[in-house]
Amino acid sequence: MRIAVVILNWNTEGYLKAFLPPLLASCPPDAEVIVADNGSSDGSLELLRTEFPQVRTIPLGENLGFTGGYNRALGEVQAEYFVLLNSDILVAPGWLEPLVAYMDAHPECGVCGPKLHALVESDGGYEKLDRFEYAGAAGGRLDRFGFPFCRGRVMQRVEQDSGQYDSVRVVLWITGACMVTRSSIWKELGGLDDRFFAHMEEIDYCWRAALRGHAVTVVPQSVVWHLGGGTLRPDSPFKLELNYRNNLLLLENNLPATVGAFRARLILFFRLLIDLASAMVYLLQGRREYFRSVIRGHKGFRKLRRGIGAVPSGRRGIAGYWKKCVILQSLLRGAGIFRYLKKYEDSYCGSR
Repeated sequence: MRIAVVILNWNTEGYLKAFLPPLLASCPPDAEVIVADNGSSDGSLELLRTEFPQVRTIPLGENLGFTGGYNRALGEVQAEYFVLLNSDILVAPGWLEPLVAYMDAHPECGVCGPKLHALVESDGGYEKLDRFEYAGAAGGRLDRFGFPFCRGRVMQRVEQDSGQYDSVRVVLWITGACMVTRSSIWKELGGLDDRFFAHMEEIDYCWRAALRGHAVTVVPQSVVWHLGGGTLRPDSPFKLELNYRNNLLLLENNLPATVGAFRARLILFFRLLIDLASAMVYLLQGRREYFRSVIRGHKGFRKLRRGIGAVPSGRRGIAGYWKKCVILQSLLRGAGIFRYLKKYEDSYCGSR
C-alpha cells in the first residue's frame, strides 16, 4: 500500500467502534488502515477481530507509550506515507486526499496535517463544532521559551474557524493526533524520540525534520474533528509532569541548531526559572499534586537529558519559532492576541 493510516490504541474500544467506520469509508484504494495496540485490556483487539476483520492489527503486548508504540509499529509497516491518527479523531469523506496531493506536489514538504476542529459528546453521540481544537488547531508554533501555541489557539483561548487560516502555511509543528509524514523522513530521523513516552514528541519530530530542511505544512483544505483527552485527562498530574519534562527535552534537542549553543543554554536556564515560578504558584494555590508534577518533571529531565554539546548541523531561522514570549503577549493583549499574531504572521512563519 502507498499510504498507511496507523492508529495507536490503548483501551479506547468505544472510539474504535465509533470512528473506524467513517475512517474506513473515507480511505482511498491505495490506503490501508492499521491499528497498533499498546496492550489494551478493554476488549479492543476482540472488537477488531469480530467487527473490523479488514483492519490489520499489530498487537504490541504492552503499553509502550505514544513514542515506543509508533516506533515499534511503523517498523513493521511498508508505505510511502505514514499517517499517524488518534483513535478519537472523526474524519469526513475526502479528508486524506488533499494532504497526500500536497505532499506529492511538494517534495520539499516532509510533514503535513489538516485543520483540527473540536468534537464534543452530545446526546449519546458526537457533535462536530466549527471551533478549533486545542491539540493542533490550524498548525503549531513555539515561542522563544518553548511554549507551544497554534494558529487559532493561544494558551486556553481557542478561536472559531471563520476561514481566517485557510491558506497553506509552513509552521513549526503538526499535531500527532493527525499527522502525515514521508516514511523516508521517518527513517531518516529515527522515528520519534523514545524518551518522551507521550506528549510533545510530535513537536520534537517536526522540529527535527525542519532542521534537516524538510518543510512542515498545514493544509487547511483538509479538516478533521478531535475529541481529545481520550487517554489522559487534561487535568491529569501525570500529563502535566510529562509536559514539563518533555518541553525541556524538546528544547535541548533542537534549540542549539536553531539559535546556537550559547543562546540555547541561556534560554533553557530562564525556562527552568519560569517552571519553578509556576510550581510555586501551584503550591500557593494549594494544588500540591501539580507542584509535585513540576518537580518530578524536572527530575525526569535531569535523568534523561543528553546535554548540549557541539551544535549539530541544521538551519537557523526555523519557520514558526517566535522570538517573543507568547504568555506575556497573551496577558497583555487578551482576546486581541489572535489579531496581533495574524498581523505579524509572515515575520515568523514561512508560506508556500
